[in-house]
Amino acid sequence: MYVHVPYVSRGRAGPGRPGSTVLLTSLRAALLCLVLLLTGCGGGSGEGAGAGAGAGETSRAGPVVRPPDAGDPFDYQLGGPYDLPAGVSTVVRDRTAAPAPGAYSICYVNAFQAQPDAVGWWRKHHPDLLLRDADHALVVDEEWDEPLLDIRTADRRRRLAGIVGGWIDGCADRGFDAVEADNLDSYLRSDGLIGRGQAIAFARRLATRAHHAGLALGQKNAAEMTGAGDSVGFDFAVAEECARYDECGAYARAYDDVVLVVEYRKEDFVRACRQWGKRLSVLLRDRDLEPAGRAGHVVARCHE
Repeated sequence: MYVHVPYVSRGRAGPGRPGSTVLLTSLRAALLCLVLLLTGCGGGSGEGAGAGAGAGETSRAGPVVRPPDAGDPFDYQLGGPYDLPAGVSTVVRDRTAAPAPGAYSICYVNAFQAQPDAVGWWRKHHPDLLLRDADHALVVDEEWDEPLLDIRTADRRRRLAGIVGGWIDGCADRGFDAVEADNLDSYLRSDGLIGRGQAIAFARRLATRAHHAGLALGQKNAAEMTGAGDSVGFDFAVAEECARYDECGAYARAYDDVVLVVEYRKEDFVRACRQWGKRLSVLLRDRDLEPAGRAGHVVARCHE
């Protein structure tokens, strides 16, 4: 079991307040916090950095998490798993797939939007957790036909973190090493209903859950959010088309080159290899991410 004992200041000894008494009081406070954590009675919403040590939203204590190695060749297999090519040591697969034996395996989770084939489940079990506009219509990411999850309040973020956190725990149980949390930037598609700070607050909850499970957490896209990476608790980045949009540098600076770059156009891939191939992991894939052996499958790496 993960137990995080918050730091308790010992204060300063002074007249009528000997240091031994302060120490004893501090130890008692720490033990009380420990009991509260073990019994699940700890207070606080866990919202935001500095929300209180007991909330643990940004704590890195507990199981050691290991991000992927910078520059290692990787594959992006969200369209379906297949055998890793020779020399490839890192792979991203959907949370419904199994990790690749012997490889650093990253578990894809759609953390901020609902998968199209799961909308019925959300409507039935958690209709109030789907974002709706003033007319009570679902707010949908039109490109992928995915309704946005409603992360506007602390209570909804808590409940959603329980659901998505269950998926994250499942990734850990199956043997994955990390999680890629997709659609961090969904607030930009919310018609102004969701704020950037609310997205960050939800991401903090997911980082805490992932780290408690022993998994690293990757920031997916949203280059404008790289400055919040440390406060959230992201450990690496997965950046789609960062060469196309001249964003690779932002990810590289934020994550010390631990960045998995996926390009979908040959010209952008060539540019990424020329500018970043010696530092970042760069991959060319077909946009549908077809498995090997299926029509349309495309894959290339800089040094092949």
